[in-house]
Amino acid sequence: MKKYILLSLIAIFLTGSYCLSDTEQLKNYNYSTPSNYDYSKNSALTDKDKILFIVDFSNSMNERLGRTTKLDAALSTMKETLQMIPEGTNVGLRVYGHRTGFTPKQSCTASQLLSPILPNNTANIYSKITSINAVGWTPITYSLKQAVFFDFGDTSGKKRIVLISDGGENCDESPCDFVIELMKYRDDIQIDVIALAVGDDDANNQLKCVALVTSGKFYNANTAAELKKSLQDSLNLKKEVQGMIINK
Repeated sequence: MKKYILLSLIAIFLTGSYCLSDTEQLKNYNYSTPSNYDYSKNSALTDKDKILFIVDFSNSMNERLGRTTKLDAALSTMKETLQMIPEGTNVGLRVYGHRTGFTPKQSCTASQLLSPILPNNTANIYSKITSINAVGWTPITYSLKQAVFFDFGDTSGKKRIVLISDGGENCDESPCDFVIELMKYRDDIQIDVIALAVGDDDANNQLKCVALVTSGKFYNANTAAELKKSLQDSLNLKKEVQGMIINK
C-alpha cells in the first residue's frame, strides 16, 4: 500500500496534474486556462450580453415531438432565434451527448464547446449545430462546470447560460447541488432552462432548481411551438428579424 501511494505521488509530481474540487475551483476562479482554447479571443467581446447556449444532443432527442422530433424542433427553433439576436451580442455554443463512449466516464464527459463566445457569431453557431447527431448520454453537470470554469474565460460582467434539455442528469452528479455551491462564490452567472417534454418529475425538479437558484427563468416546453416561444422569451427577443440570413 505504501509503495502504491508513493508511486501515485511520484506520478502526480512528474506530470504536474492534480484535480481541484468544485469548491476549490470556485474559490480560485482566476486560474490558468486550458491549452486547447485561445482566450485572447475574449478581447473581441463587446459590452453586450455574453450568452452561451448549451443544447442537449442525447439519444432521447430523437424521440417524436408531435409531427417532428425533439432534435429537429430544437434545430428549427435555433435557426429562427439566432436570426433575431441583435448584432454585436456575444454568443457561443456548447453541446453534450453528441458522442458515445466505451465507458461511463467517456459518456459523462461527452460535452464540447463547438463555438466560442464571440460577437456576431450566430451564423457560425448554426453551421456547427447542424453538423452533429444526437447519440449519447446527458452530462448536464459536467457541461455546466465546463461553461463556468472555462467557456466564459476571465471575462467580467454578467454571463448567461441558456440550457435546452429533454431530460435530467444521468451521470453520477447533481446540477442542482453544483449551482447551489456555485452561488456561494459567484453572482455573475444566470442560467435559463428550457425543459423540452421532460416527463420525469425528479428530472424536471433538478432542471427547475438550476434555473431558480441562479435567478434564471424556467420553462416547460411540450411542443415545438412552446419551445420556440420559451427560447425567444428567455432572450427577450421580438419577432423582427435582424436581417441575417442563415442558409441550411
